[in-house]
Amino acid sequence: MALTAVAAVALAFVLEVVLAEPPASVHPVAWLGRTVAPFDREWAHPKVVGALVALVIPLVAAALVASLVALAGRVDRLLAAAIAGLALFTTTSLRMLLGEARAVVAATDGDLDAARERLESLAGRDASDLSAGEVRSAAVESAAENLADGLVAPLLAFAVGALVSLPVAAGAAAWVKGVNTLDSMLGYRSKPVGTASARLDDAVMWLPARLSAVLVAVAGLDLSALTRASEHADAPPSPNSGWPMATLAAVLGVRLAKPGVYDLPLGEEFPTVAESERGVRVVGVAGALSYALAAGVVAWS
Repeated sequence: MALTAVAAVALAFVLEVVLAEPPASVHPVAWLGRTVAPFDREWAHPKVVGALVALVIPLVAAALVASLVALAGRVDRLLAAAIAGLALFTTTSLRMLLGEARAVVAATDGDLDAARERLESLAGRDASDLSAGEVRSAAVESAAENLADGLVAPLLAFAVGALVSLPVAAGAAAWVKGVNTLDSMLGYRSKPVGTASARLDDAVMWLPARLSAVLVAVAGLDLSALTRASEHADAPPSPNSGWPMATLAAVLGVRLAKPGVYDLPLGEEFPTVAESERGVRVVGVAGALSYALAAGVVAWS
């Protein structure tokens, strides 16, 4: 089973490098989003509905994926590995994240309005009044935060699940992606129906966020960045996102901030274009390390 699990991780990595993302029309996460969308409204008992949604939808997604891999395993082990790899690929995202972050950073050097517009889809914040440095800060922050959400968390879930079986591994990755998707769609203070999703995501992301910080420090060849980051990691409202963001700020020696929300003063100035580009590269190396780590764990299992 270890070899098939390693093959699944390797396939997910190759697909990430070659394809970046499946087309939206056939992306399972897009299907999941369409399933969740009808729940994004007012309810008479929003917290009860939200708790059911948070518990049921990720479990259904996990059960479907695990069942598909298990059925494939009855036919052929390589087929099961291929389907598990495809499933893992759909739960992760790195190349597109890095590409978008690089594009935003590059645009700040010549077309700030274009950079602001592109940032809105990357970081989900109003960028209309942000300076060039603040836009670059947001791009770097987003790359660090999404390393944890979009890559390390599902890879970690897959690796832990592989200690049990390949279907459980694929199902675990799908479950984590379901939890994260619900949080991204519903987990806002203005949406009571998303309270349970937000709390569950906070719990699920506790370890991946801190592991991502370690990977960023290793990728940046600066393990002491973890110590410096620890003094500021609790600045963001999220109990988790501050760890990879503050660690990357420490590696780069820059200030990262979301105006009116949090400030990570690991340097005096917002990142320059060159510093931001280095930050994106560090996240890319950390992402590659996370694949290697997942492969090593499943090989050991």
